[in-house]
Amino acid sequence: MQRKYLAVGVMFVLMIAALAIAQQPPQDKSKRPSPPGTAEVTLKNKKVTIEYSRPFLKGRKVGQELAPYGKVWRTGANEATALTTEVNLNIGGVKVPAGKYTLYTLPSEGTWKLIINKQTGQWGTQYDESQDLARVDMKKSALPQSVEQFTISFDKKGESTAELNLDWENTRVSVAVKAE
Repeated sequence: MQRKYLAVGVMFVLMIAALAIAQQPPQDKSKRPSPPGTAEVTLKNKKVTIEYSRPFLKGRKVGQELAPYGKVWRTGANEATALTTEVNLNIGGVKVPAGKYTLYTLPSEGTWKLIINKQTGQWGTQYDESQDLARVDMKKSALPQSVEQFTISFDKKGESTAELNLDWENTRVSVAVKAE
């Protein structure tokens, strides 16, 4: 009989705890050490959006402690970096149908690769290579001044084209994006 009361008591406590957690306000992501960022461009009157988290260098080096060379990187921090496109794209020569994707990168001293992955909604380190849509070479160039906080941006080149840029430390990696 005591076991039955104990089991009911434990269930009651767990239920109360679950309700308390559910009623807490959502976490303010802007107060994180790596706050959220958004890069957006309109191509052929349709939106292309990247949502990501923006870590700081804080004295660390890209290719070493951050975005280590030769290892798949989550392209930011926290949740996986999300690409949402309302239009079919050609990214670096690869066809990407309209929809939602996760972006990873494979940094190296030479050419970086942008990884477009079909799995979405996961934490940034939960990478499944079998879900890759494509891996695309990115052009690497030096920035004129150091960038402390990781930044993703688009440079619009025309009605249907843009350059996707990832800037951090003294490096920019970029790839052409075209609406089809």
